[in-house]
Amino acid sequence: MNLSNLRPPKGQKHKKQRIGQGMGTGRGKYSGRGAKGAKSISGYSKMRGFEGGQMPLHRRLPKRGFTNIFKKEYAIINLGALDKLEGDAFTPESLLASGVIKKLHDGLKVLGNGELTRKISVQAHVYSKSALDKIQKLGGTAEVVAKQAPSSESHQK
Repeated sequence: MNLSNLRPPKGQKHKKQRIGQGMGTGRGKYSGRGAKGAKSISGYSKMRGFEGGQMPLHRRLPKRGFTNIFKKEYAIINLGALDKLEGDAFTPESLLASGVIKKLHDGLKVLGNGELTRKISVQAHVYSKSALDKIQKLGGTAEVVAKQAPSSESHQK
């Protein structure tokens, strides 16, 4: 006996069943899908949460709470992070360019967490009270920048 004589046991290996190849294959006519119905049609995929026609759980449960459509989402930065950065003048654009904030959203908000050890000049849309106090205590300036409204041309189509 050698490697060239090795074979799998009889009946272990089967020829792959070729589905949809006509009446002579043993899977003719409907190719094992049955007649009619969604599952018999090509491209069928069951919807997430489908319960066989019963009203799905996500539609049976009551809706809770609400979404505030006027909510403002700010890009936030702490004074401790500004203190570690090089330079003494910070604007939303410079912070975006340096990668400190990823996206501006509705504007930049400066929070008072962390220690500020030097005089800095900051331009932002909103400040917390503690951040304003810390900046002004060291003689720095905190300028409020107005958020520019989106241009009317971009909404017309």
